[in-house]
Amino acid sequence: VQLQASGGGLVQAGGSLRLFCVASGRTFSTYAMGWLRQAPGKARELVGSISRSGGSTYYADSVKGRFTVSRDNAKNTEYLQMNSLKHEDTAVYFCAASDFTTATHRSDFHYWGQGTLVTVSS
Repeated sequence: VQLQASGGGLVQAGGSLRLFCVASGRTFSTYAMGWLRQAPGKARELVGSISRSGGSTYYADSVKGRFTVSRDNAKNTEYLQMNSLKHEDTAVYFCAASDFTTATHRSDFHYWGQGTLVTVSS
C-alpha cells in the first residue's frame, strides 16, 4: 500500500486543521489506519487510530476530545480533524496502515506514508 498524507500547515493556537491520507494499492478496508507524529528531538508517538470498519477508534490522552480520526473506505481516505490546537501539537504527522483489525500501539503499524508538517504558533 502507498500512503500520501497532506493538509499540514501553519495555524494559530486554538485553531483547527484537517489532515488527509489517501491510500493506493491493496483494498483500503483491509487495513486499520492511524496517525502518528514526531516533534523535534522526540520519539514518534501514536496520536489516534481507527479500525478497518471505522467502528472503533483510539486516541492518545494528549489529544482526546480535540482530535478525531475518521475514514471513508469508498474514497480510500483517512482523516485527522484537529481542533483546539496547542503549540505542543507542532510536529510532523504521518499516516500509517496496519494489517491488524485494530491498531493501538506504534509497533502495530506496517506501512508508512511521508509526513506532513503541522506548526502551531503560540
